[in-house]
Amino acid sequence: MQTFDQLDQELDRWTAEGRAVPLWWRDDDAATATPELTRLVAMARRHRLPLAIAAVPARMEPGLVGALSAPGVTVLQHGFAHVNHAGAGKRAVECGGDRPAKAVLAELGEGMRMLMREFGASFLPILVPPWNRIDPAVAAGLQQQGYFGLSSFGPRHFEGQGDGGKGGEGSTEDAPLVLPPRCAVINAHLDLLTWKEGPAFAGAEKLIRLFAERLEDRRLGRTDPAEPFGILTHHLAHDEATWSFLERLLGRLGSHPAIRFLPITTLLAETPVR
Repeated sequence: MQTFDQLDQELDRWTAEGRAVPLWWRDDDAATATPELTRLVAMARRHRLPLAIAAVPARMEPGLVGALSAPGVTVLQHGFAHVNHAGAGKRAVECGGDRPAKAVLAELGEGMRMLMREFGASFLPILVPPWNRIDPAVAAGLQQQGYFGLSSFGPRHFEGQGDGGKGGEGSTEDAPLVLPPRCAVINAHLDLLTWKEGPAFAGAEKLIRLFAERLEDRRLGRTDPAEPFGILTHHLAHDEATWSFLERLLGRLGSHPAIRFLPITTLLAETPVR
């Protein structure tokens, strides 16, 4: 079977059922203008696709604003400084850990104001927690802090989910995140990299298999059938194999009738909140 055949077959099933997949693209860890960031933004413009960039407020350098001032680019908030505050022996987390939720939320609020000042209307107050982890007490305070939504990794909780669905191979999320009050959850679901021994390309065949399987989960109702599907990239960690695969994947998706590639602003307006 050719690399994209399994994905094409699954998308054809969506078309045959008169359904379409709302798709979006998130890239993490932006802090400064780099050749990699320029390459990413140029790729999005070449394919005429919207791109959401998660920027780290406390690490921003002056050139970042110019690098992201392109049509179709929306800036999200990637934590505050991307610093681990987990206790000894625990999994990395910045939005939680050993600190009180009130202190974490105050720091995040400072980061939000920094991004608002720098990016203005290009900034959307959606929090992307570093390492895709956030303590429930912090998530519960996001709306009061002024956030419209949260973007983590893996299938979100939905009514009738039963055991919570399956995160699947490659998931960095410990468990599906329950919706925080009055906030939209718009997650990513396919990370082009693996992380166990440092960032590395996950491989074309594996990624296509995971993509098809996770779309099948939606189609059959094993995970939320209405949830947008997010592609996750990390421009600073891409090797040439990752860049090449991303180029081919975007071209393939952009031409399939079962794909609705949407900006996160549209997804926010369409996503229900509790």
